[in-house]
Amino acid sequence: MEDETEGVMKRDLEFMEAAMDEARTGLVEGGVPIGAVLVEEGRIIGRGRNRRVQEEDQLIHAEIDCLRNARRTGGYAGTTLYSTMMPCYLCAGAAVQFGIRRVVAGEAESAPEARAFMEAHGIEVVDLNMEEPKELLAEFIRRRPGLWDRFLAEVSPDLF
Repeated sequence: MEDETEGVMKRDLEFMEAAMDEARTGLVEGGVPIGAVLVEEGRIIGRGRNRRVQEEDQLIHAEIDCLRNARRTGGYAGTTLYSTMMPCYLCAGAAVQFGIRRVVAGEAESAPEARAFMEAHGIEVVDLNMEEPKELLAEFIRRRPGLWDRFLAEVSPDLF
């Protein structure tokens, strides 16, 4: 059992690295550094990053961008969604809607609200509690504090 657990953790870290690549690219583009990948049977079928700033579209969260870039047929039931940050309610709702069975977050401190929602709908949620996603977000906030404040103002005040 321990070898199996170690294997799962190793795969989780490998796929999270792909999500981190998306987040890093987003930061270079001037956007919110959140990245995501969708995995099925050990293979990435979708990638995305938060493009709210780049596309001036408040709905293009990393997870939504990832799902839009995933294959178009066959659905997502049984897949695993890797996101550098715990998904918000919008993205958690998409995970529930599309039957994603597992969500792995690089960190959950920045947006912990939707975890219980996903778990209540049968999604296994894993928090890797990594430092790099937190550091990337802190770097974005340092670079663009006004933009971050505007982002927070768009989100339901009851969440923060």
